[in-house]
Amino acid sequence: MLEKSKKVLIFTTAFRPLLGGSEIAIEEICKRLNDFSFEILTPRYKKSFPADEHRGNICIHRLGLGNKLDKFLFPLRGMLKGRAMLRRGEVKLLHAYQASYGGGAAVLLKIFNPRKKFILTLQEGKSLARQNRFIKFFRNFILKRADTITAISNHLKEYARDINREAELFLIPNGVDFKKFYAARSVDRQQLGLKESDEIIITVSRLVSKNGIADLIKAMVRAKAEIPELKLIIIGSGPLETELKNLTRELNVRNDVLFLGAKEYEEIPHYLKSADMFVRPSLSEGLGTAFIEALAAGLPIVGTPVGGVVDFLKNDETGLFCETGNPKDIAEKIISILSNRELRERLIKNGLELAQKYDWRYMAEKFRQIYLSPH
Repeated sequence: MLEKSKKVLIFTTAFRPLLGGSEIAIEEICKRLNDFSFEILTPRYKKSFPADEHRGNICIHRLGLGNKLDKFLFPLRGMLKGRAMLRRGEVKLLHAYQASYGGGAAVLLKIFNPRKKFILTLQEGKSLARQNRFIKFFRNFILKRADTITAISNHLKEYARDINREAELFLIPNGVDFKKFYAARSVDRQQLGLKESDEIIITVSRLVSKNGIADLIKAMVRAKAEIPELKLIIIGSGPLETELKNLTRELNVRNDVLFLGAKEYEEIPHYLKSADMFVRPSLSEGLGTAFIEALAAGLPIVGTPVGGVVDFLKNDETGLFCETGNPKDIAEKIISILSNRELRERLIKNGLELAQKYDWRYMAEKFRQIYLSPH
């Protein structure tokens, strides 16, 4: 049996089979710390999701009745479940991902157990400056009670420091399974209805306004005037899907833009390998892990200087910056990369070297040190 100091209780607003950047980070880090045991508490959301599930050194507890209310009731349910586990002496450390519903459950448990170490990881990708007063109060309440805070970007690290000057603060970005993305086989272009001669842009993005996909489609139309064989692959789903599809019809590029929907995370490397470049003109980002995954797959990238993107994208070295909300500028950067072989090869080479430094094994080791720290 593992010693109690190596049993960690994790609170997260979502987890498998619902996977985003935060959920992938939890799984990738946990499975690399196989000398630790992790109890993960998360809302259930759907009745088809098992209430309890074991995956290696991870035990997942999905709380609730399997409906939309589970998220809103999770702070209370998560606290009660965690309290019962603490009373049985099963865990020592509390670790919440994001100052959201998961963080709410953890902070309530911290209030009743002030001596338990509370670690908070900030993964937020939304614009925190635009949050309403209630959400701001809720986030600050959680942040101020954390003993240790990790942030995936310098942007979030500075945000945390302004709110909690007493906590230990660490920069630990999300990582990438470099070998998986670098060595992946390409999806057959013919299966996608594409030609080998096509120049393919790919983006992996939730279809929400902050990711700037409408700007990318408009930019693609402009760039296509210079590069007629240009195509765009969009992987992801979201509330703007119908609106974006209508936009491709209005701009007469319906046959040049492929909406492939959400894909299993394990499939993403293969689709990246089928493309020639990655673009996401985001309005805000927590870090932008999809960019790092694209670098690991050997793609040149174009992104905006927002959030954590500036931590790894160095203009003309590891990618090209484009202006937010400016399809003309985005198009110019696309054309620059696809028409300049020397630039493209330099960006790919530098990007691969950078992506290796973001391998998950390095990030997991940083969390190991935090978990073992007595403070």
